[in-house]
Amino acid sequence: VQLQASGGGLVQPGGSLRLSCEASISIFSINFMGWYRQAPGKQRELVAVMTNDASTNYADFVKGRFTISRDRAENTVYLQMNTLKPEDTAVYYCIARYRARDYWGKGTLVTVSS
Repeated sequence: VQLQASGGGLVQPGGSLRLSCEASISIFSINFMGWYRQAPGKQRELVAVMTNDASTNYADFVKGRFTISRDRAENTVYLQMNTLKPEDTAVYYCIARYRARDYWGKGTLVTVSS
């Protein structure tokens, strides 16, 4: 499984970005897809994931600000990030679990700064 993430960039505090993660296989067959992030000097942490049956799980620090969604026809999962804060600055990684194995995309950098 290959994952292609995109959409990172520089945004001011309070702004929005949308990340995309396209899978090389049909997401119908993927157990879950989602996003983790890693800030400098910190461990990688869960941001949001969506299971095959569309259940979602969000980290407390993004609830109400970030929304995960998917387009099955495009084999793509999205992360809409609103009301961004400087502490959201991190490299965001797409993850997919397929046949009991985790696959990671290359990270996309999100920088929130004025």
